[in-house]
Amino acid sequence: MRYFPILPDLFGGNRTRFVRAMEPGSIAIFVSNDEMPSNGDAHYAFRQNSDLFWLSGIAQEDSMVILFPDHPDPRYREVLVLTRPNEVKEKWDGRRLRAEEAKKISGIGTVVWQDALDGMLQQWVHLADTIYLDSNENDRKSGPLITREYRWIREMKEKYPLHNYRRSAKLMRELRAVKTALEVSQMQEAADITGATFLDVLGMMRPGVMEYEIEAEIYRGFLSRRSAGPAYSSIVASGDRARTLHYISNNQECREGELVLMDFGAEFGGYCADLTRTVPVSGKFSKRQKEVYNACLGLHRFAKSLLKPGISLADYQKRMGDEATRAFVQIGLLKESDVKNQTPENPAYFKYMYHGVSHHLGIDVHDPGPRNEPLKEGMVLTVEPGIYIEEEQMGIRIENDVWITAEGNIDLMGKIPITVEEIEAVMARGK
Repeated sequence: MRYFPILPDLFGGNRTRFVRAMEPGSIAIFVSNDEMPSNGDAHYAFRQNSDLFWLSGIAQEDSMVILFPDHPDPRYREVLVLTRPNEVKEKWDGRRLRAEEAKKISGIGTVVWQDALDGMLQQWVHLADTIYLDSNENDRKSGPLITREYRWIREMKEKYPLHNYRRSAKLMRELRAVKTALEVSQMQEAADITGATFLDVLGMMRPGVMEYEIEAEIYRGFLSRRSAGPAYSSIVASGDRARTLHYISNNQECREGELVLMDFGAEFGGYCADLTRTVPVSGKFSKRQKEVYNACLGLHRFAKSLLKPGISLADYQKRMGDEATRAFVQIGLLKESDVKNQTPENPAYFKYMYHGVSHHLGIDVHDPGPRNEPLKEGMVLTVEPGIYIEEEQMGIRIENDVWITAEGNIDLMGKIPITVEEIEAVMARGK
């Protein structure tokens, strides 16, 4: 890992929260993600199961976390399972965690090697009435891949058919959505790295620069500041390409007079940042670009004013739609007749802002969290309204990450330039 060690209190606190939500007499088992093959004998970079990382901080493959709070022997109430270090494998793939190192990272006092687990796990399961198993229930998940957690579910149910089974994901959806102060400290570091990198990018912005050159500077900025790298595929979209929400080709020239939309975020300590800024390639907004940008910034600020405990994302999106409608009429995108003829299923503003304004953020860029229940203190969400105008070949999005507090929210990216004047001033200094 490139980042500084995280206090094991972060993961110990998360385990405590999960255990409190478990039924009496139950055991919970979490397995790591698969190593994913690409071509030949190569693999994609390994990324840990988010729930397992949330509970332990362990980013190594072939690991498990087992929680059994009612086990009669205190040693087995929290167990970390690791693959036994192998001299030959380490010569090829690098050093693996030793037991004491893993204990220091996770705060879990008992480490069991995977090749010795079967007999012990059987005894533990026989003592339990209920088994919690993990699954990827993110609403955005798609694809037919049967991953390790689903294979593990099938194996456990075949082996222990008479136990009660519960979904860990249902608990995780609620627990992971509410961040502790220690978690937010990692997210703040990720946001700060992202902001510093944004300033680097503004310093090299000019007509003729290629989108991939900007992406390279983003990657350099992240790695040089101890980030693990991008939290997701960076979007660098100049001109009309900014209307494609997940544009990642990043292979075109940024031209004089265009705006370039950049959506990127660093990963730090396993937690993500998510920033979007739209800036003029030449360093100065045109009159129309400034008008549309300020309309988007107004929506951004209005959204932040709404995000506080008690509002649901569904209600929030409805109020944002109403505000966007007013803004789009004001800047000439919609007519009063468009608004009059709209339907609930197809509101007029959808033509120019066709995505949600916020999502939960954490270990995953699209972290699990409720949409219809009231927001709670401690949640971290993005704020990312956008305006996309096909007729003008223009796309603008402005995104920050906010932490919900009892009084409202704290902007984790509040120091990053965001206004027309701030962006133009920084770009002028870089020329």
